Amino acid sequence: MILTVTPNPSLDRTYEVPSLDRGEVIRATGERMDPGGKGVNVSRAVAAAGQRTVAVLPLGGAPGALVADLLDKQGIEVAPVPVAGATRSNIALAEADGVLTKINAPGPELSEAERELLLETVRQQSGDAAWIACCGSLPRGLAPSWYAELVARTHAAGARIALDTSGPALLEALRERPDVVKPNAEELAGAVGRPLATVGDAVKAAEELRAMGARAVLASLGADGQLLVSEEGAWFGSARVDTVRSNVGAGDSSLAGFLIAGGSGPDALASAVAHGAAAVQLPGSVMPTPGDLDPAAVTVTAEVPVDRVLKEPVS
Repeated sequence: MILTVTPNPSLDRTYEVPSLDRGEVIRATGERMDPGGKGVNVSRAVAAAGQRTVAVLPLGGAPGALVADLLDKQGIEVAPVPVAGATRSNIALAEADGVLTKINAPGPELSEAERELLLETVRQQSGDAAWIACCGSLPRGLAPSWYAELVARTHAAGARIALDTSGPALLEALRERPDVVKPNAEELAGAVGRPLATVGDAVKAAEELRAMGARAVLASLGADGQLLVSEEGAWFGSARVDTVRSNVGAGDSSLAGFLIAGGSGPDALASAVAHGAAAVQLPGSVMPTPGDLDPAAVTVTAEVPVDRVLKEPVS
């Protein structure tokens, strides 16, 4: 079982539009409504793969009830933490050329009691978890040190934890040595305070995160592929992608694929790349099923192309 923790979940509405013309009436060609938040997406991807998952998340108001209902219909066990504020609603506009525009609401502010209840619910639900995946931004009311506290409690209970967040929350959590952190290129650059122009730059940044405490770094480099750096070594993975429809949740699908395959080594990286590549070829935040995966399109190598210039460099 993979347990996910989403401190700031959302109700996500995705509209497919021909193009985004500011100030004009835009007619959508397709629409979806999904439960959102990075940890929620990991649970959705795990469930789509036919594996058991439990989602811990604070829920409030009508949007929160709808999120719980949508997750239940997808076969995901929900461990809700009732909160006074309403769960946030987000909007994504997916253009035909693959460009995505997102409008994310701030979400409710959690009280001290709600903060502690969230931690306690994770403890109660984590007894038989192979991995705990803690993902996304922190809502108002949770200090940047909240993830660090969660990592410490998880390790004290003997469980493994994967962390996908950014900024101060990531940096503070590193001191508690999370088993895996999963930044994208922008988050990786932000963590080390310098731009990334090549795959080699990303490798060096990942090694710095390991020096700061991360036991392994799974870095998403957008169209260039993914990078895994751990004490066992470094590997680079990429996949052929025919058509990009939406990158919403692609990184979360990658993390799910990585954890499903054991959470370490080149085979897990190959699974992460396959899940991410499949996700970007699906509409909205649809998560891939095993039938959507194309393992033959994936390449993983220990000969990391350090001199390769990133297609999407981070300044």
